[in-house]
Amino acid sequence: MIRRPFSVLALSVMLACAAGAQAATAAAHAADTPAQKRNPREHYTKYEYRIPMRDGVKLFTTVYMPKDGSKPYPFLVQRTPYSAGVYAQGERRYGVDWFPASLGPSRELEDAGYIFVTQDVRGRYMSEGVWQEMTPHANAKRAPGEGQESEDMHDTVEWLLKHVPNNNGRVGIWGISYPGFYTAASVIDSHPAVKAASPQAPIADLYMGDDSYHGGAFMLAANFDFYASFVPQQNPTLPSKDRSGFDYGEADGYDFFLKHLTLPNILATMSDEQRALLVPTIEHDTYDEFWRMRAIAPHMKNVKAAVLTVGGWFDAEDPAGPFLIHDAVGKHNPKTSNTLVMGPWVHGGWARGDGARLGHVQFDAKTSEYFRREIQFPFFEQHLKGVKPARTLPNVTAFETGTNVWRSYAAWPPAPARARTLYFGPNGTLDWKQPAAAGAGYGAGYDEYVADPRKPVPFIGYAATGMPREYMVSDQRFAATRPDVLVYQSAVLEEDVTIAGPVVPKLFVSTTGTDADWVVKLIDVYPAEYPTPAAQAMGNDVPPPAAKLGGYQQLVRGNPLRGKFRNSFEKPEPFTPGKQEAISFDIGQVNHTFRRGHRIMVQVQSSWFPLIDLNPQTFTHIPKAKPEDFIKATQRVYRAPGAASGLQLMVMPTH
Repeated sequence: MIRRPFSVLALSVMLACAAGAQAATAAAHAADTPAQKRNPREHYTKYEYRIPMRDGVKLFTTVYMPKDGSKPYPFLVQRTPYSAGVYAQGERRYGVDWFPASLGPSRELEDAGYIFVTQDVRGRYMSEGVWQEMTPHANAKRAPGEGQESEDMHDTVEWLLKHVPNNNGRVGIWGISYPGFYTAASVIDSHPAVKAASPQAPIADLYMGDDSYHGGAFMLAANFDFYASFVPQQNPTLPSKDRSGFDYGEADGYDFFLKHLTLPNILATMSDEQRALLVPTIEHDTYDEFWRMRAIAPHMKNVKAAVLTVGGWFDAEDPAGPFLIHDAVGKHNPKTSNTLVMGPWVHGGWARGDGARLGHVQFDAKTSEYFRREIQFPFFEQHLKGVKPARTLPNVTAFETGTNVWRSYAAWPPAPARARTLYFGPNGTLDWKQPAAAGAGYGAGYDEYVADPRKPVPFIGYAATGMPREYMVSDQRFAATRPDVLVYQSAVLEEDVTIAGPVVPKLFVSTTGTDADWVVKLIDVYPAEYPTPAAQAMGNDVPPPAAKLGGYQQLVRGNPLRGKFRNSFEKPEPFTPGKQEAISFDIGQVNHTFRRGHRIMVQVQSSWFPLIDLNPQTFTHIPKAKPEDFIKATQRVYRAPGAASGLQLMVMPTH
């Protein structure tokens, strides 16, 4: 496939703001007819406060109070680093005269009546104090102005209950992305008045599979864009009228990053301000104390509120967080109501739009609307107002892609799922049977390719800067034709194959270098004759429309392992050139059905650029790597008896 220009929005603070603040629901209501459009100021009165914390730091807080005072209302609180102001006329604005287009996480909740609260967290915008990346919950060396999120939430709730009239004494918390982290962190040792919390796309551990690192490889494209806009502030301060960002000077991030090659050269293109928060993320490239103290999941204890954790199967930013938070709440608080919802969504996609499609992939239902109306709304109504729901939510509600149906499970992974391995075979075959002894047509018992970090495999087949959300279901045919990508493919499926749970490559590999990345992608191959959906205006979420979907190679899940972390993310180890080693790693959770008539494909490669940074293929501290460290290497993947590489899947029994 020819790499052609394609314009997309940078995946940066703009997306986070849209997902994490009132602007998200404005987009969700965009389909309203003129007669249906409402103005929140007709039904709500806005107040602004500076709420004192126990150490004297004051946090800026906006409160939207229903004008109908005939009954008390619960609070619904969002705490955010992306501004409690209102985005209007191209900038964030503060003041009681400025109203957002809509309030809270959905129209249903706004219409039902809540006291909506949004708070700038410490060190951001109009709040005092010191902002910290993923505020450590346990920090014996807390500096003046630094806080702890559960304490700040406790103090905020105490103040709201005492100073905001006509409340019913109940508090709910919600937030998407970073606000999802603040939601999770805020319910640890939670205030008794906090009855419901919904951490949505929560960051749980920046290093372990969320925004910053996947398999020890740095998520370059997304983090570069984000930190170019998310910069330190002297607080309190009004938002700048000039949004900080980055001018690539290129239509394609692939070309930009490859031109600069090394992380030191890439960082040199940014301003001091843009580098300030990014540099620590890059320099701490092992799972050291910097990351461990910021992981929130181990601290999810004494959670009294009912918890509804939400995530998207195609969330390119925080795919691991929902599972980590849900599991941690269940582990440490077995008596707490703890439910998980996973839908076919990009980052925050359930808060806006209808959720009927992503890129060229359709889901045959308005999944986001269903979530907002049938799951999120009843959850808050039940726990904050005592409204009996029409049905009891199962422990896990998951959308099964491929068949495009909602499933209910008692746990995740589902108990009926059984581990089975698809083995790599000769001539690019993929089969449930282990390879037999070498014979006619078996070959050497391995496949190999030359990986050149100066000619890396791109992660999308079109030109873009940033990280297009569509990449999570992107067509992989452009990669399948490259000589540095191994392709294994099953026979045409005679029956549906449904997988539900983690996808775990189990490989036997060797390299002529002393380090190597191993990127494994699970792909759904459509039949040669496949109907193409009618063309629609799809904005910047997708590449130019394909001529047809026949033969489409849809990415189902993919992730890397930086080879030096094969035994430990804390203590990297070099490869011995030419020595065969076994590696195993988790590339993520999936609930997908490969339909009858489709094929299952696995691709293996050693770069995925610039989604992840380049591995020079020499054992070195990559944040300080020099151009001469980047070398070609021959990578082998073995498929012989006793060294049979494959992909372990959790397979559901046939329905």
